[in-house]
Amino acid sequence: MALDLKDYIATIPDFPKEGILFRDATPILGNADAYQECTAQLAAFAEKVGAEVIVGPEARGFLFGCPVAYKLNLGFVPVRKPGKLPRETISVEYALEYGTDRLEMHADAIKPGQKVVIIDDLLATGGTAKAAAQLVEQAGGVVAGIAFIIELDGLDGAKDLSDYEVCSLMHLSDH
Repeated sequence: MALDLKDYIATIPDFPKEGILFRDATPILGNADAYQECTAQLAAFAEKVGAEVIVGPEARGFLFGCPVAYKLNLGFVPVRKPGKLPRETISVEYALEYGTDRLEMHADAIKPGQKVVIIDDLLATGGTAKAAAQLVEQAGGVVAGIAFIIELDGLDGAKDLSDYEVCSLMHLSDH
């Protein structure tokens, strides 16, 4: 029987605040078979769309994107919160439910025309992924696709990413 990655998703009610049903993909990291299966599925998508480099937003995008880059013999580019990268950066501000946030990437991390796949653990509203895509495009790269382990149904995050090819390994309810 094939391994079902849904068996490795923890569900935590009322986290980080009451009424939120938090879907946690980190149990995948603790099981070698699940981690390898997840990496293989994400790598298959990245390979299909012709990725030349993998981009991952802090911090879970690092954990799931780096092994994909390694498996495909590609580079990995981190997208971080402000003030964490030591060289010249480019940045983008994006909307949160209440307020705004900012992401940064090294200005020289993506070559013009380079095909990029962005990998993160969860698609909820799409704000982080959209901001990462804007950084890639600001650097002259081409977003070949965006991949997630979990897509939360009911939050319409994929709608905000309709300009891109989106791959979600599973769909789960947001409640």
